[in-house]
Amino acid sequence: MTSESESIMNKTISIPTDLFIGGTWKKGSRDNRIAVINPSDGRIIDRVADASAEDAIAAVDAAASAASAWAATPARKRSEILRRCFELMTRDAEVLARLISLENGKALKDARGEVAYAAEFFRWFAEEAVRINGDLSAAPSGANRILVQYQPIGVSLLITPWNFPAAMATRKIAPALAAGCTCVLKPATETPLTAYAVARILAEAGVPDGVVNVLTSSTTSEVVNAMLADPRVRKLSFTGSTEVGRILLRKAADQVIHCSMELGGNAPFVVFDDADMDKAIEGAMVAKMRNGGEACTAANRIYVQRGVAEEFARRLAERMRAMKVGAGIEADTDCGPLVNASAVNKVAELVEDAVSRGARILCGGKRGDGEGYYYAPTVLTGVPADAAMAHEEIFGPVAPIYVFDTEEEAVERANDTEYGLVAYVYTRDLARGLRVSERIEAGMLALNRGLVSDPAAPFGGVKQSGLGREGAHHGMLEFMEAKYIATDW
Repeated sequence: MTSESESIMNKTISIPTDLFIGGTWKKGSRDNRIAVINPSDGRIIDRVADASAEDAIAAVDAAASAASAWAATPARKRSEILRRCFELMTRDAEVLARLISLENGKALKDARGEVAYAAEFFRWFAEEAVRINGDLSAAPSGANRILVQYQPIGVSLLITPWNFPAAMATRKIAPALAAGCTCVLKPATETPLTAYAVARILAEAGVPDGVVNVLTSSTTSEVVNAMLADPRVRKLSFTGSTEVGRILLRKAADQVIHCSMELGGNAPFVVFDDADMDKAIEGAMVAKMRNGGEACTAANRIYVQRGVAEEFARRLAERMRAMKVGAGIEADTDCGPLVNASAVNKVAELVEDAVSRGARILCGGKRGDGEGYYYAPTVLTGVPADAAMAHEEIFGPVAPIYVFDTEEEAVERANDTEYGLVAYVYTRDLARGLRVSERIEAGMLALNRGLVSDPAAPFGGVKQSGLGREGAHHGMLEFMEAKYIATDW
């Protein structure tokens, strides 16, 4: 590692930078190394191995070789290994948080929250691993018994994004291992160090060689296509944009690979006149500014009933204006940089488009000065329905506010999107809250809460936001096949 990253890392933990295949750290077949950039200042903090298609197939080889033994490993033993992963990740929590903040840019307080969330997937699925229950019933005709058991689906390809480099990895690895599957993890090249740090923890916890393999590549399409074309790969779990998800679904169709897709979002945040305003503002800050707005669950369209719209906008702008913007690793930072220059450009373009159509900036609305990829926390009012940000995922610290009058209008506008991942509703009227929650087209609904994610809950969306669920017992079943045995005695 560079001297900068070494100064941040605790000396008790080393961060590998090579491919992790078959339990061994390997340079890979390419001489090239991928630069890892610190978004806070744009400097290179390290370089990691660059996998080729040949390396990708070697990872599949390792996963396939380890598959039978891991599937046959008693559930209790798999559970204990996962529990050990939780303990080790908790032990190294501060080091991992600083590493995430360094390569991702997110505020250290957010990084600490992510590590706690990520570790919890290991603990949750350690408990679920011993609860793989089958079914036994009699056929209605009385001719036979219906015996159903669940078996591991097989070698799984896991593809994760840069915005939650630890949590998105453990949310996939933990249920795969609990189910008895082996896997290949392909993390985002922007944040590979966290993935390799998690691999080191897995090895220390006793995960057998080849059960989890990790590789990074500058030619993502080449290595992913090679693995999806391999008939030994039976599962694809992807978190990322809807656009890329559609491409992967087409590729997976050639081998009829089972797919789980956690794709884009365009979350509505609905505030009724009777909402507890203090809680609504606090919830909006969490739903919008967690991870600096770079989250698929981020509140993207804030709909406020006319009677409280002016107060809500004023108070939200006050909170956003007071946020300390700076390097993620600094303890007092509230909002770190975006992940790269392209992300800043996209956010700036969305704001400029909205303003050109009549929106008014209450705070922010500008890029940061100097080094790093910063954009100021921004609140907009009077955003017209035809603005690009009304239909596209913002993925940045920008809160557009729209005014509505009736419940019917709020539901109609909340559903006016191709996405359906999560929605937020604030009201003191429980009947209305539940009624609106049922009518909004989303896989998850936060009622009077600004945070919905929980390892014990099924995470996922409807419409163009994805297929399948992660977390809860559902997350483990995504890595299993139901086998029916007909018998009589």
